[in-house]
Amino acid sequence: MSQVTQRKWSVVLNERGPAEEGRNADEVVISISAGFNEMKDETLAGVKLAAVLREMMAGIEEEGLTPRVVRFTDSLDLGVIGLRGATLSGSGISIGIQTRGTTLIHQEDLVPLSNLELFPQAPLIDTETYRSIGQNAARYAKGENPEPVPVANDPMARPKYQALAAVWHIKEMQYKNETEEPMEIEVSFE
Repeated sequence: MSQVTQRKWSVVLNERGPAEEGRNADEVVISISAGFNEMKDETLAGVKLAAVLREMMAGIEEEGLTPRVVRFTDSLDLGVIGLRGATLSGSGISIGIQTRGTTLIHQEDLVPLSNLELFPQAPLIDTETYRSIGQNAARYAKGENPEPVPVANDPMARPKYQALAAVWHIKEMQYKNETEEPMEIEVSFE
């Protein structure tokens, strides 16, 4: 895994109201989990969530499309928030991401556990990979069939981080609200 020096970005996420179905085919929704940047401000790998969002958004924009961020608090299941984000996306494509950094690219006509690309080893995902994820999501939205984003594989990552990931999941449950609708999020970086 390459180490990229992170700038000291911070991100402000403001709710703008309930998310509506997108009408623009040139958008990609980034579906964030309930505790994203609330519970923690970095992934399991120590990558600042501000940098994660900035890189994914930049990757989407580099492909000529527009990112849109939606927070889901009624489910912590990555497949579910990814799929629901895709159904809200005007292009039918979304990126789903949990606080710990686990990420996927989803498409509206798939089932929750089926997706276009999955990045399950959050401790191995760096900012370059998050940017590539944004680029590939935009390419899918444009109807292209890109090469999957290369991912690192470390058989020791799971045993090393599994307990910590479980604790983070339990903590994020405190942010879950089954009655709240998905919320449109305005993103600003400082």
